[in-house]
Amino acid sequence: MRFFFLVVLLAGLALGIGYPLAVSNVSGYEIGTFTLLDGDGERSAEVAIAPSEAPVRIRIAMQVAERFVPTRDVPVLRMTVRTGDQMILEQAVTFDGVDPEAGPAGSFLYKDDVATIDPVDGGDNYVFSVTRTVGGGNLSPSRVELVLNAGAFDLHPRAVPIGYILIMTGFVGFIAMVRRRRRLDRANPPPPRWGRGDREKE
Repeated sequence: MRFFFLVVLLAGLALGIGYPLAVSNVSGYEIGTFTLLDGDGERSAEVAIAPSEAPVRIRIAMQVAERFVPTRDVPVLRMTVRTGDQMILEQAVTFDGVDPEAGPAGSFLYKDDVATIDPVDGGDNYVFSVTRTVGGGNLSPSRVELVLNAGAFDLHPRAVPIGYILIMTGFVGFIAMVRRRRRLDRANPPPPRWGRGDREKE
């Protein structure tokens, strides 16, 4: 049973920790980085994407002067993606749950995976745009960049919670089996060995 719970623990670590890291850092390759907002204002980025590059992950990196606490209910940016005359994405960007990284000149950098394009229609270029929202309040981004990654795969929403459950189950079960084994060893000590030392005492 100890081996079984150890396997459950390792599976939980792989699913709850290893899988998200692989999605964020390993999957696919970068198509390019495009500026959508800077000191000159907002702009659009027109990008040619081949069908073979699907699925394409859309990541937004925002640079701000002051740190803030993102929440799911307060969108900071609104992103749109068009191809030809078709609007394929209109998404609020909240940065919910994102911890900022250190940016240049003491600024803070927030990164959020917004969506995934799959499949990709190679007939027309894709046009990406962002606009500030009223919910952003006094937040004034100094720079917003679009990062596109080809061949990326999405993180399944149930994977991480299931991984954490397996981690807890495996850890608790493994510790319980170790303690049970120790109690049995104390309750049933091995029989004394009769050897040369005992004969000399006689």
